[in-house]
Amino acid sequence: MEKLKMETPSGAQELFAKLAKLVPECVVEKQSAAGGVRDNNLTHAIDFDKLKQLLDDHVREGEEAYEFTWVGKKAALVEANTPIQKTLRPVKEESKDWDTTENLYIEGDNLDALKLLQESYLGKVKMIYIDPPYNTGNDFIYNDDFKMNDKEYDAAVNAFDDNGNRMFRNTDANGKFHSDWCTMIYSRLLVSRNLLKRDGVIFISIDENEVSPLKMICDEIFGASNFIAELVWAAGRKNDSKYISTSHEYILCYFRDAEYVKQNKVIWRERKRGLDEIYTEYEQLKEKYGNDYHTMEVELKLWYKDLPDGHPAKEHQHYNHIDSRGVYFPDNISWPGGGGPKYDVLHPVTHKPVKVPSRGWITANRDTMQRWIDEDRVLFGKDENSVPTLKAYLKDRESAVPYSVFYQDGRAASKRLASLMGDKVFENPKDEEILKRLIEFIGIDDGEIVLDFFAGSASTAHAVLSANLADKKNIHFIMVQLAESIDEKKCKSERSKKVARNAIKLLDSLSRPHTIAEISKERIRRAGAKILAEHPEAKDLDTGFRVLRVDSSNMKDVYYRADEVTQASLIDAVDNVKEDRSALDLLFGCLVDWGLPLSLPYAEETIAGVPVLNYSDGDLIACFAAAVPEAAVRAIAERQPLRAVFRDSSFADSPARINVEEIFRLLSPDTELRVL
Repeated sequence: MEKLKMETPSGAQELFAKLAKLVPECVVEKQSAAGGVRDNNLTHAIDFDKLKQLLDDHVREGEEAYEFTWVGKKAALVEANTPIQKTLRPVKEESKDWDTTENLYIEGDNLDALKLLQESYLGKVKMIYIDPPYNTGNDFIYNDDFKMNDKEYDAAVNAFDDNGNRMFRNTDANGKFHSDWCTMIYSRLLVSRNLLKRDGVIFISIDENEVSPLKMICDEIFGASNFIAELVWAAGRKNDSKYISTSHEYILCYFRDAEYVKQNKVIWRERKRGLDEIYTEYEQLKEKYGNDYHTMEVELKLWYKDLPDGHPAKEHQHYNHIDSRGVYFPDNISWPGGGGPKYDVLHPVTHKPVKVPSRGWITANRDTMQRWIDEDRVLFGKDENSVPTLKAYLKDRESAVPYSVFYQDGRAASKRLASLMGDKVFENPKDEEILKRLIEFIGIDDGEIVLDFFAGSASTAHAVLSANLADKKNIHFIMVQLAESIDEKKCKSERSKKVARNAIKLLDSLSRPHTIAEISKERIRRAGAKILAEHPEAKDLDTGFRVLRVDSSNMKDVYYRADEVTQASLIDAVDNVKEDRSALDLLFGCLVDWGLPLSLPYAEETIAGVPVLNYSDGDLIACFAAAVPEAAVRAIAERQPLRAVFRDSSFADSPARINVEEIFRLLSPDTELRVL
């Protein structure tokens, strides 16, 4: 039986496989050099000299070229492609609706998490949104040197996390201030790109400190041709600046495959904001004034005028005319660009030809024009000396192309989060309403996935829940957040210290560790509960999440030293699974290794006296009992699962393992059978 490898895919090996298939003539055999020492074993490699000959003038060696580089870029590329021997462990007690939810919350280093998601979610994510640290000289960023031991690491980067989390403060005194940040984000974007669907999109929030290098990094990773826009979010004036009040930030936006999106004629539209308020005012005026449209128009104009600046409905104040069909504005009735048809149109009162627009009428069909007039869709002046207009009704023009520049007061999100959590427990949370707009206008369908691997306060998860409620959809989220500690002593400003104290007080009341991840998870719980309390009709809305934690491999270290001694002798000598790992831990390790979704339901049952886990109704049946009787093996095989896995140490000897293979070959030959 094949053994589960318990290691994430190697980007280098996958690229080699693609090249070998594309140019097999460049594949050669060479002596392997494990650990830098050559031996007599042969391995396959790419002959780069031959590959360069095939590419001819497309190869660059040493000459100048337009490119973006920095200290650490090569290391970041290697790190992105390096496999890891880690796993995702389920944490049921911290989850919400574990058995039914299809949302995931992953706690741990996001580069590790992205690698562990590679097999299960390759090409399955519709939208990625991230809000990485902004590198202002006072932000924490990830350190990606896996080769250092703890003492070396602490000495090298002055680590502050007692739990050994790979983070450090990237101050502007650091000579590699920008390089460190670029290295951190480069590897993570490289890995995350593989998760996007062909019509997928990534949004990245950033400020002016790193927007330029980030744009060049994204052009390289996603391709300049896949660049969509640089959105500008004006979040409100700041009065603490000496020269210019920088009141905006950026959201870079890239497609995974813009050509595919164009071929499928995908367009983005969003419902204009403020419409519901206008419709509510119109209904109230209609109830009050009946068919007195003139008075209703006067009142509607006054209502627009009294709205505060920045109110979304004020953007549509030109829709201030009313008739029996509703609210409208007098739109241009002329041919776009000029050169349109010209013919007589009679005024309904004077019965004389009205003035023809200089660009001609909007339609060449006189019957169409007359039908519009008969339906009272054309607004005439008091006589024939003015050009008529075409009534454009608000209800017919509710959608618009999203603007690249938009305003949303950045303080509003902080106030809403503080209200939800009972106090201000997070500084500068992203606005869930803005993220909801992004989710809605790109057109995410039921069952599709939104990923945020810098989850922070979990604004993205909150936005998904709100979008599902508004659009009656079932979009899933995957959040990833490091268990970054909250410590008042490490805060520099009094404001930050107060926020930290509030967060610690809240977490103490919940008996939870003092980490950002715990604040994040609690925000999702409360947001979901608030939505269900306010909308009891949405009782089927998925507001839960499965918590998974990045951890070391389920297998003991000896499992990975098969090149030093024979694996058979190791297995005979010692059980290869760590003592603290449960059957559920092992199941999720198998899901990661096999590339199965991590959010599907499973059943626990007993077959022939041993416990069995049946994942997704036969997609995978796992039995990790210390000893598995033949009756259990037969019962599992008779169900003909797509996959089956056992613990290697469950079988007494090689004949017992061979017997299992024979049973499956007879009863369920199509089952993929493995052991760990």
